[in-house]
Amino acid sequence: MQKTKYYSWNSGKLPKGCQLCVKGEKLVLFITGLCPRNCFYCPISDQKYKKDVIYADEWPIKKEKEVIEEAKLIGAKGAGITGGDPFSVINRTVKYIKLLKKTFGKKFHIHLYTSLDLINDKKLNKLYKAGLDEIRIHPEIYNDKLWNKIKLIKKYNWDVGVEIPSIPNAKRQTEELINYFKDYIDFLNINELEFSDNKTQKLGTFVPKDRFSYGVKGSEEFAKHLLKNYEKEIKNIHYCTAKLKDRVQLGNRLKRRAKNIATKFDRITKEGTLIRNVIYTKNLKKTKKLLKDLIQGKDLIEDKDRLIISRQILNKYKESLKKLKLKLAIIEEYPTYDRMPVEVEFI
Repeated sequence: MQKTKYYSWNSGKLPKGCQLCVKGEKLVLFITGLCPRNCFYCPISDQKYKKDVIYADEWPIKKEKEVIEEAKLIGAKGAGITGGDPFSVINRTVKYIKLLKKTFGKKFHIHLYTSLDLINDKKLNKLYKAGLDEIRIHPEIYNDKLWNKIKLIKKYNWDVGVEIPSIPNAKRQTEELINYFKDYIDFLNINELEFSDNKTQKLGTFVPKDRFSYGVKGSEEFAKHLLKNYEKEIKNIHYCTAKLKDRVQLGNRLKRRAKNIATKFDRITKEGTLIRNVIYTKNLKKTKKLLKDLIQGKDLIEDKDRLIISRQILNKYKESLKKLKLKLAIIEEYPTYDRMPVEVEFI
């Protein structure tokens, strides 16, 4: 057992999907919020939970080409298909696997997360023929009725893993699960149990490990216990922390996207956020006309409902811009589709 440079712990090697993920090279394709299960620890947001929606990272998808565009913007070398349960919309899942493979080539690595509830040989065969590289199952910890479906999955030549949360008060059930699956899998991923701000998660009996973390107290200790106990029986085990997901996985993906979308007037921070000088407007055409004599066109960049300008222009013309009753701001925001703000300073 060893600590990784990604704030996690492992024995053996990371699965291919995780190797790309920690570098920010995996597109997160949320294929649907539909799922037959109601896990008390489910972290999915209220806007996605049990809703048949598609997201590519933070981008709500309406057209197939948007998924491809997002993959290009982060320089993706693979995709992780998640939900909900992708088996709930198997034809859609297969369609996007084929689309990604056709666009980026066979080496574009695709892994998929699923429960065992909806698995059957027909669906597995469709996924295999589409080119799925790696399948990760979330077996129900408190119910072993479907565990034998792992035998269906092992009929195909892809990497197979089990991914489970580290639940501190479920030691017996978790060990029973691992003992059942250990001879069928290529890797075991153990995730730190963490709090989320949705309405469906039921973690009332647990408390945070400290005031700075979403991680549950006792989850890390139990995960390390499992890793130590099974490292000689399972070749590859990885304990993935909440810190890895937030600081490494998300952070690296943000930096990759920031480099691809930053304008000549933006400054990229070391965290991957963008600092921008903007003019907010409800009418871009009218605003540009107002500024025609004041600022040359080359000093303006359109960005949806606003204009991005240089700091030099902002400083030089801010009083004149205010007289035109324009709203000016220096903002720090994520380089994501939703442009989530970190800080806004109105001028």
